[in-house]
Amino acid sequence: MRIQQLQYIIKIVEVGSMSEAAKRLFITQPSLSNAVKDLEKEMKIQIFIRQPRGITLTSEGTEFLAYARQVVEQADLLIERYTKTQIKRQLFAVSAQHYAFVVNAFVRLLKDYDMSQYELTLRETRTFEIIEDVKNFRSEIGVLYLNDFNRDVLTKLFDDNQLRFTSLFTTSPYVFVSTTSPLAAKSSVTLADLEDFPYLSYEQGVNNSFYFAEEILSTIKHRQSIVVSDRATLFNLLIGLDGYTISTGILNSDLNGDNIIAIPLEIDEQIEIGYITHLQSKSSKMAESFLLELKKIIENEGLDS
Repeated sequence: MRIQQLQYIIKIVEVGSMSEAAKRLFITQPSLSNAVKDLEKEMKIQIFIRQPRGITLTSEGTEFLAYARQVVEQADLLIERYTKTQIKRQLFAVSAQHYAFVVNAFVRLLKDYDMSQYELTLRETRTFEIIEDVKNFRSEIGVLYLNDFNRDVLTKLFDDNQLRFTSLFTTSPYVFVSTTSPLAAKSSVTLADLEDFPYLSYEQGVNNSFYFAEEILSTIKHRQSIVVSDRATLFNLLIGLDGYTISTGILNSDLNGDNIIAIPLEIDEQIEIGYITHLQSKSSKMAESFLLELKKIIENEGLDS
C-alpha cells in the first residue's frame, strides 16, 4: 500500500467519478483503475461498487476511507513539519468534551503565543473519539471527565491504548440553565426540581454507552430528553425551552454570553476533569503552553486537583 493510492481513493470519492478523478490527478483512467484494483486486492476488500452511472463506496470502502484520510492527513503533517522551509508552521491539536474553559484556553493560546504560521485543531467531540484521537496521534491532548460510574471502564481503555490520565481538578456537579428559567432564582437544585424541565445531553454516536456520556447520572430516565451534537445548539435550547444540562459549572461570558448560569446540584457526586496523553508521545511546546493556560483558568475559578 502506498500513500499515493490512498490519495487516489480520496480524490475519487471527492469528485464522484473515476474519469474526473484521473483528470484531476493528471493520470490516465486505466492507470487509476489499476491502482485501485491493486489496493483492493492487497487489502482483500472491495472499496467501490462500479456502475454505468458512476461509483459508490461499499460499507467496507466507507470504513477504509476514514482510515485513509487519517493516514494522508498525518503524512501531510509530517511533510509540512520537516520539509525545508524557512518558517515552520506550529502544529497542535486537542480533542475535548464540550467545555467552555477548553475553548477559552485555546483562545488564550492563540493570543499569547508568538506565531506567524500555524495549523491548530480544536475538536469538541464524543468521548470515544477523544480516546481514539489521542490513541492515533490525531490529537496531542484529550480533555474529559471521570467519576465513580465511568472510571473503571475508561481507565481500562486508557491502559489498553497506552494513554495516561492526568487530573486537572475535581468539582461538584452543576446544572446550566438560562437566566430566564424558573430555576434561575434558586441557589441550588435537586433532581426533583428538574423533573418538569427538558434534559439536554450530547449524543455519542455508535458508541452510545452510559459510560461514554458527557453528563453524570447517565442512567437516570427523563420524561423529556433532547440529544444534541454541539454546544451552541445545546445553549440555544437551554434558553428557548427552559432546559437544563449537567456539567462542571465553569462558564465564560466572553464566549457564551450572559444568558446561561450555573446552579449547584444537590447530589453526592464528584466530577474529576483531566486530560489524556499518549505514553509514547513527548509533549510539544504548544501542548505545554495550552495546559498552562488551562491551569490558569482553573486557578482563577478557585479549583484544583
